[in-house]
Amino acid sequence: MEEVNIGLLTIKVMVGFVTLFFIVIVTGKTSIYQLTPFHFVFVLLLGDLLSNTIYENRIGILPFFYTVGLWTILMLGVEFITLKKKSTRSLLVGNPSIIIRNGVIDREIAKKNKLDVNQILSLLRQSNVFSVREVQYGVLEANGQISTLLKSKYQKPEKQDLNLPQMPVDLPTTLIIDGEILWDNLHELGFDQQWLDNKLTANGYDNEKGIFHADWRENEGIHISPK
Repeated sequence: MEEVNIGLLTIKVMVGFVTLFFIVIVTGKTSIYQLTPFHFVFVLLLGDLLSNTIYENRIGILPFFYTVGLWTILMLGVEFITLKKKSTRSLLVGNPSIIIRNGVIDREIAKKNKLDVNQILSLLRQSNVFSVREVQYGVLEANGQISTLLKSKYQKPEKQDLNLPQMPVDLPTTLIIDGEILWDNLHELGFDQQWLDNKLTANGYDNEKGIFHADWRENEGIHISPK
């Protein structure tokens, strides 16, 4: 059995980690739902490349650097080209396609994108749509997801439709996580520990240690989840 060079292995793992981290930061692809088919294939091949070379002692540091670096440059080059040249986006990234019109699936678009009915229905359910009949327009995005515009009778009513008064919307601020006070958030709200202690006491808590999560919303007050 071939002996593993720990030093070489460590360097390769670190290079692979930094490369993947760098790609995520530069491209901004922090979620799998943001990946186009091109990005997905690139990441798969890069992962395969790393796994095949990391444990191979015969591949030294310089060839490893060269291979990973070249692959990364190619990917970022394509990313740059698709941003600057509109004509290349269709080929390399893909374009959105209207796959549903007025509750009817476009078979040609589905066939072109290698989708069957079950796959389309599954994608709709992921968007909380459980019947094609509800969809006025369904757009197949470049990342494979379907964005939907529902028919008017299936859309949820808005406040203006019900003549309800408009209420201000406040963003909740987290004050405690796992028994630890987030002081920056507390001070940003203009409150101090005495104010927080009073709120905790009013809700039956001696201190923050028994609290898993607590947040504050101006028009609703404090909300506490115990440990």
